[in-house]
Amino acid sequence: MYDRHDPYEARPARITNNAQAVHCMQHIISNVEKIIVGKRYAITLIMTTLACRGHVLIEDVPGVGKTSMVAALARSVNGTFKRIQFTPDIMPSDITGYSAFSPKTGEFEYRQGAVMSQFVLADEINRTSPKTQSSLLEVMEENQVTVDGQTYRVPAPFIVLATQNPVEYLGTYALPEAQLDRFFMKISLGYPDMKEEGRMLERFKGRSPMDELRSVAEGEDIIEIQRLVESIHVDTSINQFIVDISRYTRDQSDVQLGASPRASLCLFKAAQAWALYNGRDYVVPDDVVQMAPHVLEHRILMKQEAAIKKIRAIDVVDKAIKQATASLKR
Repeated sequence: MYDRHDPYEARPARITNNAQAVHCMQHIISNVEKIIVGKRYAITLIMTTLACRGHVLIEDVPGVGKTSMVAALARSVNGTFKRIQFTPDIMPSDITGYSAFSPKTGEFEYRQGAVMSQFVLADEINRTSPKTQSSLLEVMEENQVTVDGQTYRVPAPFIVLATQNPVEYLGTYALPEAQLDRFFMKISLGYPDMKEEGRMLERFKGRSPMDELRSVAEGEDIIEIQRLVESIHVDTSINQFIVDISRYTRDQSDVQLGASPRASLCLFKAAQAWALYNGRDYVVPDDVVQMAPHVLEHRILMKQEAAIKKIRAIDVVDKAIKQATASLKR
């Protein structure tokens, strides 16, 4: 049921058109804002990723609300939520599940792992071993896990939100490029400004608002939004715009590994979702421009000499956008 004091009062029983999808997305974002103060853009990016069936890597310092945001999002859509605290001793079977012999049936039965949930928080993912990190590869790509030759589907909608600390390196394992490429977006929350931090203290001075947070949508609503995103029109000129941006990142002398074809596809989908969220049934170049830094930066591996020149991956993305925009205007 909707909170009568919310700016969006009534949720349609079923989402059947773009206007209802936008209404629902805005309502979910506003509901999460009851917990996370002043981070509407970051919440919107996560909502965009969810609408594209993608996964998010949140790189930020401890204590800025990463866990609370994921929990609030899951509760907002009445979804199941599990948090996995990654440590050096966690095993792949803890993530995917395992087969155990049942004396009652005389057969091996599947015991679900932590990944069998709609919203999965992979907390401090870079603190576990590469072997355990890689246990997420299949489920992030195919929405399923394979245990002893048997395949098990995860519930829909499904999203992995992983966190890592950008300033702590002792006892951590950097995510390999194959793992980074599975993340649809990489975002950062950052510290709140002075006013936002004051509002946060005021809001949390008594009982936590999380205790009173209610769902404002259902998983079926998210699935309908995901279907509507796929129907957003993308002109062939926009396709070429996306290809030009990705190919530019591969041709630079300071880049060791540029944006992959998967990155181009993710940028295509992100632009569709951003267009839908902004009330359009077609993509414009600005949709691509807005999404490109979040979709591409973490997928670009710079050479060591680039650090000496103080050239970053985001600088390459910015130049790629400018170059592609100039070509689009010709």
